[in-house]
Amino acid sequence: MTDEVRRGSENGVRAMWTDRLGKWSTRSIQLLLIITLVGIVLYGLIQVKLVVIPVLIAIIVAAALAPVVMWLRRHGLPPVLATIAVLLGSFLVFGGVITAIVFAVRGQWDSLTEAAVSGYNDLHDYLVGLGLPLDDFTWDQILPQIQDFLTSSQFGNGALAGVSVLTSVATGFLLFLVLLFFFLKDGDRIWAFAMSPFHGIKHARGDRVADVGLKTLGGYVRGTAIIAFVDALGIGAGLFFIGVPLALPLAVIVFFGAFIPLVGAVAAGVLAALVALFTNGLTAAIWVVVVVVLVNQLEGNLLQPVVQGQSLKLHPLVILVALTVGTILGGIVGAALSVPIAAVGWAIIKVWNAPEPADTGEAPELPRSSAT
Repeated sequence: MTDEVRRGSENGVRAMWTDRLGKWSTRSIQLLLIITLVGIVLYGLIQVKLVVIPVLIAIIVAAALAPVVMWLRRHGLPPVLATIAVLLGSFLVFGGVITAIVFAVRGQWDSLTEAAVSGYNDLHDYLVGLGLPLDDFTWDQILPQIQDFLTSSQFGNGALAGVSVLTSVATGFLLFLVLLFFFLKDGDRIWAFAMSPFHGIKHARGDRVADVGLKTLGGYVRGTAIIAFVDALGIGAGLFFIGVPLALPLAVIVFFGAFIPLVGAVAAGVLAALVALFTNGLTAAIWVVVVVVLVNQLEGNLLQPVVQGQSLKLHPLVILVALTVGTILGGIVGAALSVPIAAVGWAIIKVWNAPEPADTGEAPELPRSSAT
């Protein structure tokens, strides 16, 4: 009788977990475990973001620069020299842009300050004329408040926190440089070492994932850079012809803003319109808005489909979710990294079980190392 009761109890428990509700319960428990594991991993990565962010940026930049390194190596340059040449060339270009911005700001600073004050006064008078209660606000009142803040303990604590942030940024930048050098020089050897424990189907899947991931990531970064350059060139030229000061720095901001889809281009356009409003007046600001809208429309409808193609396009909802998550986890840097990571993740999912990459084009190889 005892055995029959025990068997009946076991059958009842088994039936409870094998019926429809039991199966859904099992899946729910598995899903909760996966969510918990992902949350733990994300929490751990956030705690070491000083390392994670440089690693991600180095991978993205290496994917974009790898074809240049391979081209130099195919023409007989040793791996170390090819990597150094590409890095030095990139630094020279970036340094030249920064130098041009500094000279542009210095050359127009006095006239820009006068125009900004005059533009502010005009805007203030216009708002007062609309009936807004701004009559009592003057620069004589605000300047002493600024001076008191600069001499307060609160500003001193903020300055110390700023020094700590700068130290972290400098450390992350040095780590980024070291990682970028080795990714460009020994990318294939690093991946081969990571895949050495796997064999057969798992090894082939790893190679397939690496190929499509590198192709997607490099194509996304290079395509976005081309689009950003065209946007910066068009908007910068428009600002120059309208007569807005600091056209070059604003064009550079447009370039870097294009790497944050949806939000970056809008923010850069708003900034350019505000500068035009304060320095050139309302009419110039309206013309700047027209130029920004036209350039963005031409880029979105003509240039982007040609440069990036359909394989790299993500639905705007996916981009919005990726931007939100990236911003929460990593701030501005996370917003810039979120979309390429989402694009690579989607490309990997599509070829996870495929015998070959979905795209028939050749995936660019990681630089192959040789004895130097």
